[in-house]
Amino acid sequence: MTSPNKRAVNDNRIAQKCPICSQPAEAQWLPFCSKRCADVDLHRWLNGGYAIPAVEAEEGTPADFDEE
Repeated sequence: MTSPNKRAVNDNRIAQKCPICSQPAEAQWLPFCSKRCADVDLHRWLNGGYAIPAVEAEEGTPADFDEE
């Protein structure tokens, strides 16, 4: 009988690779392989390394909504 604290392992799952260093991901740090790679990713978020590019409206173009 298995312990209630242990989850069943799904062997059909495709092995994930760490998005930072491409090593196999560890369950404790998913989707990363280690605390180091998780911290590297956090640092990139906090310093604006990951950003969605914005398109600024040109001056003189109408806004998307009217302010009344």
